[in-house]
Amino acid sequence: MNLIIVSGLSGSGKSIALQALEDLGYNCIDNLPIGLLHALAVQITHAADPIDVDFAVGIDARNLAPDLEQFPEMIDTLKQMGLHTQVIYLAADEQTLIKRFSETRRRHPLSSEEVPLSEAIKQERMYLAPVSSSANLILDTSHTNVHQLREVIRKCVQRESGAGMSILIESFGFKHGIPSDANFLFDVRCVTNPHWVPELRQLSGRDQPVIDYLEKHEDVTSMYEDIQAFLEKWIPVFEAENRSYMNIAIGCTGGYHRSVYFSERLGAHLRAKGKNIIVRHRELS
Repeated sequence: MNLIIVSGLSGSGKSIALQALEDLGYNCIDNLPIGLLHALAVQITHAADPIDVDFAVGIDARNLAPDLEQFPEMIDTLKQMGLHTQVIYLAADEQTLIKRFSETRRRHPLSSEEVPLSEAIKQERMYLAPVSSSANLILDTSHTNVHQLREVIRKCVQRESGAGMSILIESFGFKHGIPSDANFLFDVRCVTNPHWVPELRQLSGRDQPVIDYLEKHEDVTSMYEDIQAFLEKWIPVFEAENRSYMNIAIGCTGGYHRSVYFSERLGAHLRAKGKNIIVRHRELS
């Protein structure tokens, strides 16, 4: 039986994530006080009639500080009770969160006449630190729309129900910001850039002319082989720690050519090795 706890910053997409889990058949409870988590676990695990339903609960910063501080211990307790417990934590940068609250005209749950929005966001990050430190998966939704978030949640959960660790490989452009949720981040800006070839500029790293161009250059091949060897060495180490998720970010300047090519090629290679791979291209999306 699975229990997924969805937490994170207000405005980062927790409600969307819960809706995606509900669509996958999870019994979802939003804004559950941490103090009731144990009671829910007891009800699930000790029911007279076995409950063959997976559960997902949403937890936010509107909990008592002592309960938030004890969150890691609570997770250990739930696992000892036989619940396969996973924590998904959603975050976003301050500028994105302020823009989202401005567009929706919603009030941040920690803001008030005395506490401006920017200060409320900082306070929330601090309050939720024990939760983020316990997360199996941290997703930065600063550059993710509703549909992309639903898809990432769906793929991660579906792969989690199968064998092995779920690995997200994401291409991005440095000029649009660095993902904050990466376990490993690789910078491929130093290799040959197809952007300076006029006929390739409007294409992406998924298009064959760009692939052919990159694979003619020794620096590209050398960089790819080094990254591939690194991941083949260290992914098993993460798997040995019973990790459920890993995020790998690969960046170039704009996020259209080199990072896309490397992500696609590494994804195909690791998938052929039997790994559970999700490839996402942030800037192409």
